Amino acid sequence: MAKIMVVDDDAHIRQLVRLYLEDEGMEVVEKSNGEEAWDEEALPSVDLFVLDVMMPNMDGWEMCRKLRKQGNKPVLMLTAKSEPSDKIKGFQLGTDDYLVKPFDPMELVMRVKALLKRYRISISQEIQLGGIVIDKSSYTVLFKKGEDMVTLPLKEFELLYLLASYPGRLFTRNMLIEHIWGYRYEGDSRTVDTHIKRLRDRFAGYSHQFRIITLRGLGYRLEIVHD
Repeated sequence: MAKIMVVDDDAHIRQLVRLYLEDEGMEVVEKSNGEEAWDEEALPSVDLFVLDVMMPNMDGWEMCRKLRKQGNKPVLMLTAKSEPSDKIKGFQLGTDDYLVKPFDPMELVMRVKALLKRYRISISQEIQLGGIVIDKSSYTVLFKKGEDMVTLPLKEFELLYLLASYPGRLFTRNMLIEHIWGYRYEGDSRTVDTHIKRLRDRFAGYSHQFRIITLRGLGYRLEIVHD
């Protein structure tokens, strides 16, 4: 049973979300603001967070920022703002998805399910992208066509694995550097661009199955191409 934490200062919104998620067999924990929700002993048991943006004491932006420092649990933001700049800010902080109020409760349910599925894929040892399998246990990439197996340079593998773990999610250069090269990295941030180019060249023959997309001025995301 998935455990969902809903953080919103509007009790009616919390009750509505609880009703629909519990109807899908999920466990729901309600909190009225980020400060109340921030219990480091309880947070690890939560599978996904639904956060309102505008809240007293600790808003959704700040809670999302703090959650990202702890790990990669999925975060769905609820906001009354539909401005592109607000969405960009959220994605830069590590938000996985957005819903603008007022929203269709069933759409929220479907987005929660999709995020949970994506996260469960991300914590597995193998990821399949069309005709290739990325195996973290052996740090190899298996090309199913012809059963060829290759070993990528470590940083390229880790970069591909991270992007493939969260298809559709935006990663800024700084986020990728912190995940792959570490917080103390002092080199050129353009090293990310170089590694992305190498990955694109290596998997050019699979561009009909997945692509690494550049969002100019923001970062990168991996997109699965559907027939």
